[in-house]
Amino acid sequence: MTDKDRAKAYWKENIKYVLLLLFIWFIVSFGSGIIFKDALNTVRIGGFKLGFWFAQQGSMYVFVVLIFVYVRLMNKLDKKYGYDV
Repeated sequence: MTDKDRAKAYWKENIKYVLLLLFIWFIVSFGSGIIFKDALNTVRIGGFKLGFWFAQQGSMYVFVVLIFVYVRLMNKLDKKYGYDV
C-alpha cells in the first residue's frame, strides 16, 4: 500500500467516524429535544421535563462524551495506519 493509498483510506475512515458521531449527536439534540419532546416530557428529572432537559443539558453531555469517543477512535485509527508517533 502506497503512502497516498494509506492516507486516502485513513481519511475515508476518519470521515466515516465523524459522520457517525455527528448523526448520534443530531439524534440526541434534535430528536430528543424537538421531535420526541412530547413523549419525553411525560418524565421529569429534578422537576424539569425530560424533553427540556435533553434540549438544554443532555445534548451538551452527549457532545462531551462523543469528543472522548472520537479521541479513542482516532487513536486506534492512527495505530492502524501507522500515524501514531
